[in-house]
Amino acid sequence: MELPELHSAEDLAALVEEIGFLPFFKNGIEGFSVQEHTPPELWFSDLEGPWEWKGPVIQTARCAYGKFYKGKAVYISGKYFPDFANIRRDGYDYDARMDEGLARGRDVGVMQALWKEPSLVSKTLKSRVCFSEEGRRAFDGVMTHLQMGCYVVIEDFVYPTDKRGKPYGWGLARYTTPEAFFGEAFTGRVYRNKPEASYELIFGFLQRMHPRATQKQLENFILG
Repeated sequence: MELPELHSAEDLAALVEEIGFLPFFKNGIEGFSVQEHTPPELWFSDLEGPWEWKGPVIQTARCAYGKFYKGKAVYISGKYFPDFANIRRDGYDYDARMDEGLARGRDVGVMQALWKEPSLVSKTLKSRVCFSEEGRRAFDGVMTHLQMGCYVVIEDFVYPTDKRGKPYGWGLARYTTPEAFFGEAFTGRVYRNKPEASYELIFGFLQRMHPRATQKQLENFILG
């Protein structure tokens, strides 16, 4: 499928809803990224571009956003995310993963913090789980691992503001769980199918949308 050029957050939100999955950066599947379909002048300029669109797209499309492919960001529509999460979770909610001894130590701390307070900015979450400033790399690794497992998503980005109330700089990610973000639309569907059935559904959809992609490329994308 030939994707259109993107000029606004509205364009991107509409495309995510239409095609279901869209990585932020260029990857192994040609033409399958925000990066390849946004004019270069919008990336680093005084105009709003893909960096600034992220929060509005998440909120407008009500899509999942996070590091879902090789530790890189991907937009996934709410329609397909429950089955995608079912594949990545292999049918386990996080309580079951803990009960089976499959959960990692600091991952558990993050999940418990988000169960207690379902929406936390990265800086606050880091302090709640007792990561020091020197532990930034460790925190990033934990958050990437939880996003790759589809237990955590980013629901928005929070920007500092100047004296005039104008936002500036890089936004801080606001983390939550898919259960909190999507509600019943997620919890009622995520384990509805066996993971193998969810895989067949997602693979078939992506194959129809990207017929030039190889089986291996699609498998790599789905499994991370």
